[in-house]
Amino acid sequence: MMANLSDVASDERTARMVLSMLVEPNDPVTGRILSRLRAVETLWLAEHDREVVGLSPVDAQVWRERLRVPDARELAGRIDQVHQSGVRALIPGDNDWPTAFDDLGEVAPYVLWTRGTSSFLSRPMSDLVTITGARACTSYGEYVARKLASSVAAEERVVVAGGAYGIEGASHQAALAAGGDTIAILANGVDRPYPVGHRDLLDRVADVGLLVSEVPPGAVPTRHRVIARARLMAALSYASVIVEAGARSGSLLVAQRADELGRRVGAVPGPVTSAASIGPHRLLRDGIATLVADTSDLAKLVERGQVSRERLDMEQVRPPSPAPTRTL
Repeated sequence: MMANLSDVASDERTARMVLSMLVEPNDPVTGRILSRLRAVETLWLAEHDREVVGLSPVDAQVWRERLRVPDARELAGRIDQVHQSGVRALIPGDNDWPTAFDDLGEVAPYVLWTRGTSSFLSRPMSDLVTITGARACTSYGEYVARKLASSVAAEERVVVAGGAYGIEGASHQAALAAGGDTIAILANGVDRPYPVGHRDLLDRVADVGLLVSEVPPGAVPTRHRVIARARLMAALSYASVIVEAGARSGSLLVAQRADELGRRVGAVPGPVTSAASIGPHRLLRDGIATLVADTSDLAKLVERGQVSRERLDMEQVRPPSPAPTRTL
C-alpha cells in the first residue's frame, strides 16, 4: 500500500520538516497557505483535490505538483535519519524560535535545522549583528571585518554571517578567536558544511556556536537558496553591516532586505578606485546605509537599534494616555 504525506507527518513539527524537504524556501504561495492552516492541514490539502483559498484551480494544481512525491516512505526514511543524526528542527512556538523571523510574513521559513547552541536564536534582536560582504575581498576588507567582528564579540553580542569565503569567513574566525558567539546561516544542509574549504571552521562554529539552515540535511547550495538566505541574514539581526561588495554582490541583497524590514544597515567606505567598495558606496549614496568607519560607528549603529527596541517594548506595556480634554 502506497504511503501518503498524512501518514508520514501526523504532527506539526514533522509536517514542517516534510514541507522543507518538498518545497524550496522563500515560496510565498506555500507560506500564504501555511499562514492560514497548520502544516499538517497544508500537506493534506496538497494531496486532495479541494479548493485552495486564494488560488485558482489551475494555480492550485501547479502548487500540488510541486509537493507531489513518488513514495512518501522515502520521506519517512529521511526523517528517521535526521532524528538519528542529532540535527535539531525548530518550528514557530519553540523557545528557541527567533521571533524576528515573524516579520518575514508569508516567506518566513517553514522550519529551522540547527547544529549547535540553538538558544542563540532566542537572544534579543539587538544582540545580533550580521556582517557580510564580498567573497573575493581585499586585505583591507578582511582586516576591517575582523576588527568589527572582534568588537561585536567583545560587547558580548553575536556575530551572524553566512560561512562563505572572504568577509564572512573572516568575521566568524575573529569572533571565535575573541571567545565570542557566532551563527552561520547556510544555504545548504547543516550536516554538509559548504564551502568545503571552510569545513574545519564551520565544524568549530557548530561546536561552540550555531549552524542554522532552512533547507534540510543533505541539501546542496543552489543560486535560489543562496538568494533566499539573504532575507534570513537580514531579518535575524537588528543591524547588518556590508564591509565590501561588488556591484552585483549577493551581500547587497542582505542590505536591501534589512532596509525593507526596517532594520539598521551599515556600510564600510573604501577607496573610490576599488571595485570591492562599489556596493557599500552605493548604499551610502542612496541613503540605505549609515557609514561605519570604525568600531565606534558600529557600536552607535547597534545601540540605536537597542534603544529603539527598548522604546518599542515600553510603548507596548505603557497604559494608553487619557484622551486630552478640549478647552473651548
